Amino acid sequence: METLDKFDLLILGELQADGRLSNTELAQRVGLSAAPCWRRVRALEEAGFIKGYHAEIDRHRIGLGVLAFVRLDAERNTGEGTRRMEDAIRGIPEIVSCHYISGAGTFELQVVSRDLATFSQFAREVLINLPNVKDLHTSFSLGEVKASSAWPLGHLGLAAKAAQ
Repeated sequence: METLDKFDLLILGELQADGRLSNTELAQRVGLSAAPCWRRVRALEEAGFIKGYHAEIDRHRIGLGVLAFVRLDAERNTGEGTRRMEDAIRGIPEIVSCHYISGAGTFELQVVSRDLATFSQFAREVLINLPNVKDLHTSFSLGEVKASSAWPLGHLGLAAKAAQ
């Protein structure tokens, strides 16, 4: 499966909005019968377009009121030092996102914590002691304007129309 058609795009959009849809409901929403819809979903999963399904949990409801953006500066940007830092970061559940970035810094992290005191302790005991870390710079979210785990699909629709 190299290209996506309009039904595939509709399926992806519906599943991003509600991953708990039954196959019958999904088929009805995208204008297919149940069997072809099910086959398409399986094909999208097997091709890696759909990586999995999960519940979206409200971090505030589970007591994680602080969201920090942390830029880590590496002591030295070497292959081995970067790999050690990446491996350590992958194992820390409070780090919910990590990106290797261009410009100033090496990594940009999103870190969640109960409160500022807990974050401060985490930064002093964990983040600054990660392998190869020279310095860290933190900004805090003062309010969430938009947070989405859904990817935009409009550009794929343009490609599907062009292929027809």
